[in-house]
Amino acid sequence: QVQLVESGGGLVQPGGSLRRSCAASADIASIYIMAWFREAPGRQCELVAAINNLGNPTYPDSVKGRFTISRDDAKGTVDLNMNGLQPEDTAVYYCVASHAPLPYYLTPGDRGSWGQGTQVTVAS
Repeated sequence: QVQLVESGGGLVQPGGSLRRSCAASADIASIYIMAWFREAPGRQCELVAAINNLGNPTYPDSVKGRFTISRDDAKGTVDLNMNGLQPEDTAVYYCVASHAPLPYYLTPGDRGSWGQGTQVTVAS
């Protein structure tokens, strides 16, 4: 399994922006899906952005127009740019790599390779 190391995250005010980055320990060009999931207290871990190896992104309605995912296979990195953040975006965010399609809801670590997870808090 590929090892994923996340960076970024932290505290931001409502309406603010944040960038999450994920670096892989191995070549990701052959990995079908790179994705970001998030888990908020009392809620299921949910997909917030995914991008396949053709560079096609997918977003749920909750973040569409605010979040942007990108992957750089040459560098082995996946980034998540988050704009217009709201308190309901507060959660632990995970980077995920998978050779198969991923469902919308997933238990952390259940499929694919997962990063360590990093807290994002949106509060004034």
